[in-house]
Amino acid sequence: MRRFGRTLVTATLAVTVVGGTAGWASGESQSAVTGPPPGTAAWRADTAYGRALPDPATATPHEVARFFAGLDDAARSALVRNHPLVVGNLDGAPVPLRYEANRLAVVATGEARYASLAAPDRRILAFDPRGRGQVAEVFGDLEHAAHVSVIVPGSDNDATSHDARRAPHTGPAGMARALRTATEPPVADGSVAGGSVAAGSMVAGSVAAGSVAAGSVVAAGSVAVIAWTGYTTPVGVGLDAADGRLAAAGAPRLARFTAGLDAVGAPDPVLFCHSYGSVVCGLAARHTDAADIVALGSPGMRADTADDLRTGARVWAGRGPSDWIADVPNVSFAGIGHGADPTSAAFGARRVPAADVRGHAGYFTPGTQSLAAFAAIAKGEVR
Repeated sequence: MRRFGRTLVTATLAVTVVGGTAGWASGESQSAVTGPPPGTAAWRADTAYGRALPDPATATPHEVARFFAGLDDAARSALVRNHPLVVGNLDGAPVPLRYEANRLAVVATGEARYASLAAPDRRILAFDPRGRGQVAEVFGDLEHAAHVSVIVPGSDNDATSHDARRAPHTGPAGMARALRTATEPPVADGSVAGGSVAAGSMVAGSVAAGSVAAGSVVAAGSVAVIAWTGYTTPVGVGLDAADGRLAAAGAPRLARFTAGLDAVGAPDPVLFCHSYGSVVCGLAARHTDAADIVALGSPGMRADTADDLRTGARVWAGRGPSDWIADVPNVSFAGIGHGADPTSAAFGARRVPAADVRGHAGYFTPGTQSLAAFAAIAKGEVR
């Protein structure tokens, strides 16, 4: 009974803290965007090709890939023109078609807040204007990449704020750009844009913890990074951020997205999961083919240990010394709280060095140990 009482008090504290007594912003409740994309009804009714089109709600990404492989260029182009929102969000569809479909879909909204996403140099792999908007953007050459990473962000991210002006190297697009730059080949003096992991600093169980393959210089363009704001994120740090409702809605979307990457021949991805995004990754872990899952600034992954994630991926975790997420009680009671601290020894994740990270959003800052470690993981240099 005493133990139950302590748990109840701690859970109540978690709700109180998340509600704003620690000076954090209180958030408004969000309605999760789920289900197939807009335009699905017209897509299902289209009989121009003499057979049913793959149902966005039920067809697997591999079935979608096989369908498009059987079409000629004219048929593919017609589907892009007639159903841009469906093709642009259809996991398993050819990557170039999705880029073009999403450009058309963004333009068709006529909304100024999305206009920059239609620029010729943007590679938009998914775009859904419903609610606050969702988007996935590729940095690098996804079709020919030897390695793929996916940034899964936390609260206050959507299609409008995805690449909004904010502190450098933060936000989904900013993090993705920083990681992409850090994975590029060394310059003449041997340094890399993201900093360096000191020679001989690898200890078992962490990045300061795996091993780097000898001579593993990676060719330019071999890493593609995707900023995936593909779920409805919490706004502020209120009850939506304290419970798992939005994460539970986002996890199947992330799992399907990674299955879509597999269907088009992309390598098994590395998931970089920031803040509430690590809750999404925790719930999706067993349903993805990720090679590595990296939790940073995590409030918990809704699992007691890394083994409880039931994934074949290597699991990593890091938290900076001034990250306020450390003040969030690591409990789970009546749906509130996300459980064990992924950086604790008991959780069993490999440790990512983060001693020089500032605040909650500084993990991708150039020159930090964390970004250098992320780059090594992204390139497959750490085993």
